Amino acid sequence: MTENLENQSQDNLETSLAQVQTLLAKMRLVEELVHKQGGPRQALVENLVHKQNLAELQRKLEELHPADVAYILEALPLDERRLVWGQVKAERDGEILLEVSDSVRESLIEMMDKAELLAAAESLDTDEIADIAADLPHDVIQELLTSLDAQKRAHLQSALAYPEDTVGALMDFEMVTIRVDVTLEVALRYLRRLGELPDQLDKLFVVDREDAIIGVLPLKRLLTTDPEVSVAAVMVEDFIKFHPEDEAQEAAQAFERYDLVMAPVVDAQGRLIGRLTVDAVLDYIRESADADMLSMAGLKEEEDLFSTVWRSAKNRWMWLSINLATAFIASRVIGAFEGSIEKLAALAALMPIIAGIGGNTGNQTIALIVRGLALGQITQANARRLVVKELGVALFNGLLWGSVVGVFAWLLYDNLALGGVMALAMLLNLIVAALAGIFIPMTLERMKRDPAVGSSVLLTFTTDSMGFFIFLGLATLLLL
Repeated sequence: MTENLENQSQDNLETSLAQVQTLLAKMRLVEELVHKQGGPRQALVENLVHKQNLAELQRKLEELHPADVAYILEALPLDERRLVWGQVKAERDGEILLEVSDSVRESLIEMMDKAELLAAAESLDTDEIADIAADLPHDVIQELLTSLDAQKRAHLQSALAYPEDTVGALMDFEMVTIRVDVTLEVALRYLRRLGELPDQLDKLFVVDREDAIIGVLPLKRLLTTDPEVSVAAVMVEDFIKFHPEDEAQEAAQAFERYDLVMAPVVDAQGRLIGRLTVDAVLDYIRESADADMLSMAGLKEEEDLFSTVWRSAKNRWMWLSINLATAFIASRVIGAFEGSIEKLAALAALMPIIAGIGGNTGNQTIALIVRGLALGQITQANARRLVVKELGVALFNGLLWGSVVGVFAWLLYDNLALGGVMALAMLLNLIVAALAGIFIPMTLERMKRDPAVGSSVLLTFTTDSMGFFIFLGLATLLLL
């Protein structure tokens, strides 16, 4: 059922994108035809047609959810994105800026003047302003701080004070608190007076007179228990709470492990200062997964699909330069065995097989290790057994597939010794690949670096260089 809804939602998104793209193409075509016709009132006709087309586009955008508009903006080239962004109503700017990716948000902010940015930011909650603050000009942030009331200003400054990957950067301030000494009937009357409740609200926070949290009251208990019972009698005193300095990754794991919808955030004295919700955690997980995927591909940061050639090229330089350096090293390993290759040309045809299979094996191991590190499942207590297990897998696969490629080489070149060298080289390089797949991300983790960043490049260098060295070295020793 869920999968069908997800597919339907994606189909609707793609349909909306196609409709907007069709409207844009129609606009260009109609305006080109009008321009070619000429006439004494050509400018007036062109202006009228242009306004009609923009009005149709604006009506279509008004029908869409801000997240859907964000999806469309991310899929459009810069000139079309500028045109569509201009037709979004000003009161929706803030919501859409919040939904788009960081790189696309930068391009949209560049199209807006100071007044537009201030209006967009002021339409958001303080925690939402904090989410886009890094992309806003400094003078806009300063003016925004002066325009907010004292409480919102304090909340915004608090959210901006915490590093990006901490709970403090993800928390919001839409909390509903009650006292421990009131009855459930009083709590219900209080909720009715509030009228609109915060999103993702599944519990009330029970606090004392110093705002220290002493328990939580699940809404299901509030609604199903006798209204004359006191809050103290039904509140839960054993609950999950976070501190603003806690790592967001650990909080995300806790939300998954305990099926949390929201949780309180407290300071060092136990006073309630905010809450963490499941939607903020899901956004963090998605952004982290996207960043890891891009990092493993050698991209330094998130890249706008339609950013300029210059900006995209700069984003890819760092790991390309590192990859180029490692490729030179691997080429020198081959160069050291030029004499062997000249004597037995089959070596040149077979050695990419060794390196390729080694790289595949290493990438499989790296994927498991990076995931284990991210989930906190790899510790000093189990690391040794993990190494032994991965070496066992590499040994089994090396014997199996080494035998396969050995027989292949023997039959292809009618050389039994060459087949034996091929099989042994495959076995040794798969062991090397497994070790590299384990220790490269674990070393990066110990160095306080993201284990996903650059692991694939370093692995490719290791499996290529060692694969060439092992295969050509064995061939030189045993065949020539």
